[in-house]
Amino acid sequence: QFQLVESGGGLVQPGGSLRLSCAASGFTLEDYIIGWFRQAPGKEREGVSCISKSGGSSTNYADSVKGRFSISRDNAKNTVYLQMNSLKSEDTGVYYCAVRYDPAGFRLCLLKQGEYDRWGQGTQVSVSS
Repeated sequence: QFQLVESGGGLVQPGGSLRLSCAASGFTLEDYIIGWFRQAPGKEREGVSCISKSGGSSTNYADSVKGRFSISRDNAKNTVYLQMNSLKSEDTGVYYCAVRYDPAGFRLCLLKQGEYDRWGQGTQVSVSS
């Protein structure tokens, strides 16, 4: 069964760190572009970061998280990670991973929701003192 499961969210103080995981089952992440998105209360979902198919991996970050967040993929574990450092209160929200099939690996990853076909259920991140 095609499934994406996010984990690693929680409550952290400002300045703290979290590492989110997105584990895939029922398919191989290696042939997919993966994106991380988030939705804060009362706001629209926005792109945070993405990574293209391995073998030419390129990454993309929202300006608001550049220098603080880092995306990576472990194809052996069929998992993608989002390392989040120096967290701020404005990073609070539900974080989702999403994928787009790209076996040829020609596409760049984009932070646009419409680019992605499948979504996980999300994990809550709360940054508060």
